[in-house]
Amino acid sequence: MYWNWFKGGSALGIAFLLAVVLVKPIGVSTQFVILDGIIGDTLDNTLVVEDKTAKKGYSSSNAYLNKSGGKYAKSVAHPLNYSFVFVLSMVFGGLLGKIFQGESSSGKVKQIPEVHQRRFGNNPVMRGLITFAGGFIVLFGARLAGGCTSGHMMSGMMQTSISGYLFALAAFAVAVPTAIIIYKK
Repeated sequence: MYWNWFKGGSALGIAFLLAVVLVKPIGVSTQFVILDGIIGDTLDNTLVVEDKTAKKGYSSSNAYLNKSGGKYAKSVAHPLNYSFVFVLSMVFGGLLGKIFQGESSSGKVKQIPEVHQRRFGNNPVMRGLITFAGGFIVLFGARLAGGCTSGHMMSGMMQTSISGYLFALAAFAVAVPTAIIIYKK
C-alpha cells in the first residue's frame, strides 16, 4: 500500500495533534543526546549520579545533561520515558512499514526513487550512505539549534508558535534551493 502526499500528511498531522492533545508536543532530537548519555553512563558510571539536592534528583558531570536541574541526567538514569520510547517506536515503525508495505504495480518494491536514480545511479549502498550523511547533518543542525523539525516546526506550528512558523519558513527557504542544486532541476 502506497500513500500519496495527502494521506501521509494527514496521518502525520493527526499523529501530531493526538500527541499534543493527549501527552505532550513531539520532539525527538534530544533523545539522541539521552542515548549518548546512556552509552556514556555505561562506560563511566559516574557520569550520572543520584543527587537529592538536584531539582530532578539526578546530576551529571556533563553540563548539558545537568541542565534544568538534572532533567536530562534523570532521563539517562531512567530512559524508558515517553520521548525515548517514541524515538524507538519511530525506528521500529519504519521497519514494520518496510516489511508490510507490499509491492508496486510492477510487482517490485521500489527501493530508490527515480529522481535519485537519475542523479546518483541505482546503487543501494550509495543511497544508504547519502541518506546517513543527510540524517547526520540534520541531527547535528537540530542539536545546534536546540531542537528538531518535529519539535520546532511541527509541534510549534500546531501550538501556533511564531518561532515554529519562522523555523518552517527558514527550513523550506533552504531545503528547496538545496534540492534544486543537488538534483539539478
